[in-house]
Amino acid sequence: MASAALRSGLKITCKSPVFRRCYSKAVLYDHVIDRRISSPAKILSDSDMWDEYNSLKSYCEGFAANHGYKVDPMTVFANNEVSLDDIEVYGFDYDYTLACYNDALHHLIYKQALDNLILKKRFPPGIQDMPYNPDYPIRGLHFDTKKGVLLKVDAFHHIQLGTVRRGLQAVSNEEVIEMYGGTHIPDEMIVDRSMHGYEKGLRQLMDMFATAEMCLLVNVIEYLRTRGFDYDPEYLFHDIHNAVKEVHQSGSMHTEVANNVHEYLQMDTGIPELLQRLHDAGKQLFLITNSEFAFVNSGMSHLIGPDWANLFDIIVTQARKPQFFSDTTRPFRSIYRKTGTPSWAQVTELKKGKIYVEGNVEQFTKLTNWHGSGVLYFGDHVYSDLVEPCLKNGWRTGGIIPELDDEIEICNSLPFKRAVIWLNALQDLIEAHQVHESADCKAVVNSWIAEKHQLRMTTKSLFNQQFGSVFRTHHNYSYFTSRLCRFADIYMACVGNLRNYSLTHTFYPRRTALPHELSYNFTVQ
Repeated sequence: MASAALRSGLKITCKSPVFRRCYSKAVLYDHVIDRRISSPAKILSDSDMWDEYNSLKSYCEGFAANHGYKVDPMTVFANNEVSLDDIEVYGFDYDYTLACYNDALHHLIYKQALDNLILKKRFPPGIQDMPYNPDYPIRGLHFDTKKGVLLKVDAFHHIQLGTVRRGLQAVSNEEVIEMYGGTHIPDEMIVDRSMHGYEKGLRQLMDMFATAEMCLLVNVIEYLRTRGFDYDPEYLFHDIHNAVKEVHQSGSMHTEVANNVHEYLQMDTGIPELLQRLHDAGKQLFLITNSEFAFVNSGMSHLIGPDWANLFDIIVTQARKPQFFSDTTRPFRSIYRKTGTPSWAQVTELKKGKIYVEGNVEQFTKLTNWHGSGVLYFGDHVYSDLVEPCLKNGWRTGGIIPELDDEIEICNSLPFKRAVIWLNALQDLIEAHQVHESADCKAVVNSWIAEKHQLRMTTKSLFNQQFGSVFRTHHNYSYFTSRLCRFADIYMACVGNLRNYSLTHTFYPRRTALPHELSYNFTVQ
């Protein structure tokens, strides 16, 4: 392989895996083709190019088969350097942060929202015959309320072709390009509009509860589309969105979950141990959630015990996030724990043992004197939980991303390693040999490009047949990931993973080589 590469002007760089990253994280391959060549490659025959291709492919297949490094799904991943030694105050959201739900909750929300559509919005009863498939969508997709399609966008605001769906129907690449005049989404239509609620057509479905909403959108549109019903996608979106919203606001979902906690909550999360450890270490803990206290109390009592509230210094329920972080006028109210009714007394201090509702972060900061980088707050919703604390309050933030467990399992699998190692190597071959002008050489490069496209489809389908990985659009970050990396200092599959680290641990982000830099992949075992 080396001689063939040298004939073409390529430089093979060997990076000895002397060190490994802790928790079994490592680079995928230790031989790369250096694309930063200063002169065009020497012109070869097409047979020489195929010799080089076969040699490199053989090496990549062997390396993938013998590559034993795996990412530990219990890892806490860092976008920004965070020292726990500097953290004195730990804050938590409740749903999907302290309370880890199983798939039964998504099904419950779907069914109750479906009933709302049929009984209150007079949707056709036949929509209840559409099969519920929670594996169809992924988190972070956008719904275009003007065009009625679900789609995936990358960090550069480009639609990933092959991921646009109208109901269950795949929209062809040609139609997508015609609809949008290309693949780019204009800046004003997408940039963080979801966190402020005034999107111009595109709505990003970001939280874990969005699974049921996306399934409803897909099924209702498919039902109406295939039966020739005329519908306005914007009104349809708002009807479905409000039907899901009513499931939360009416209390019907909360009542069912509270009465059958064991059917919906995961138990083996390590979260009780983490909270007890933080409490015993003298750290100050707070809870800020949009859920009502009775609902939170039933879940936390099941997870930890009836005295769970003693672990927290401040408990705020019905907080109205993200308005809690942006609206500085709403005062706190205390509620009577047994009845849940609010007190009329003005709140002038926040006390341990009391339960509060509403309020705002400005008053919270003033009354607690907790501010800045000494606070670390965890939540699952990038916009509602992380944006404002990160940008306005200077808190450190932790994103809870349950999808990481499945995604890491796939990334650790042999089919994925084999595909992505060869995909990267093949792309380097294409980049190096695209300078050749002969028809035979161009034909070889074109066949490689076709193979590269197929490899991309293979890696995409390993995660999700329709939309691929939550975190990537082929080689680029997904829009979801770009927001996660911007607003979460650290992220993990479950907040309980933090218990694996000492309270003086420092999380360091990987130094990833920029396109103009060399890559030095020495990592510590």
